[in-house]
Amino acid sequence: MIIRKGTIQDMPAVLALIKELAEFEKEPNAVEVTLSDLERDGFSNTPLFQTFVAEQDNAVIGVALYYYRYSTWKGKTIHLEDLVVKEDKRGTGAGFALYSQIIQQGHKEGVKRIEWNVLDWNTHAITFYEKSGAKILQDWKVVQMNKEGIVHFISKLNK
Repeated sequence: MIIRKGTIQDMPAVLALIKELAEFEKEPNAVEVTLSDLERDGFSNTPLFQTFVAEQDNAVIGVALYYYRYSTWKGKTIHLEDLVVKEDKRGTGAGFALYSQIIQQGHKEGVKRIEWNVLDWNTHAITFYEKSGAKILQDWKVVQMNKEGIVHFISKLNK
């Protein structure tokens, strides 16, 4: 198995992993991103994300998708959007290798924080993160506004 930077040619496999993650998270119909979106957004002159992939026998078996953010308190940070390993390849060390690569990337870039979200029912992941030295914040809530919420908000503004 090797860990390497993802390429535009990896995006079909990355999209398949994203869809597999949606199944795992009990949201099988939630994926709206397309292959064209991934190719455009990850490989334009100003990419919105980067990836590391785990490859075994010339096939992508895992991905870590991340992007840089800026914290008003800390400065440059990394947000790990998703780390996914194919279900039949879990337990092979691919997840740990991708996770390690993200931590190494943050260290290399001199970021002050790496952050990500984890579902409260994913106890296996929570235990792994805590053992690695990550801190699970208990008093913060994730806030999101979906497309319908944005449209509704804008329509109220324009009245």
